[in-house]
Amino acid sequence: MARGVPAADGSSLLIVRLKLAAALAAPLFLCAMTGAALSAECKQSDAVYADRDGAYELRFSPLGSEAAAASNQFKINVLKTSIVLDGYVMPSEDPDRAIGIVMFNCPDGDVTGADLDACTIWQGPVYSVRAAGELDNLQAEAQGAADRIVLPGLGPAIRESSIWGEGKATVAPWDVLTFKECAK
Repeated sequence: MARGVPAADGSSLLIVRLKLAAALAAPLFLCAMTGAALSAECKQSDAVYADRDGAYELRFSPLGSEAAAASNQFKINVLKTSIVLDGYVMPSEDPDRAIGIVMFNCPDGDVTGADLDACTIWQGPVYSVRAAGELDNLQAEAQGAADRIVLPGLGPAIRESSIWGEGKATVAPWDVLTFKECAK
C-alpha cells in the first residue's frame, strides 16, 4: 500500500499504523505500571529481583537489628547451581552513597581484612531506579522497594571471581536487576 492511499476501511496507512501502535502499547504500559505498583507496595527488605537472562536472583531479607551498621542485606542465588552469595548495603558519607558488598564463603567469627578481601566478589555503589527512571541510592529496608537495582560492574566482577567456570556460574549477570516479586 502506498503512502496516502486509503486502506480497505477508508483510513490512510499512517492512521492504521498509529491505531496498531496504540493497541500494542496499551497492554505493555499496563504491564509496566502493574510491576511498578507491585514494587511500591513491597518493602525493600522483602523485595526479590531477577537479571534479564534468568540466571540470577537477588533476594533481600530483614536485618533483624536496628543497631546494624548495614541498611540492607540480601542473597544472590546463581540459578541452576548451589552457589549463594551474601550481600550487604551500608550507607557512607561524603559523598552520601549506598555501598554494597557481595561475598562468597567468608569465614565466620573474627576475620581480618585479608580474609574479607579474599572472599569479596564485588564492591561498589548500589542504586535504585524508580518507575519514572530516577536513579538514587538504594533506600533503607523499611522503605518501598525499588523497581530496579543497579550494581555497576557486577557481571565483570563475577567473571573474574572464584565462582566462575565449569560447574559454577557461566552467565555473567547484567548490572540491572528488575523487581520480580515481594516475598512477604
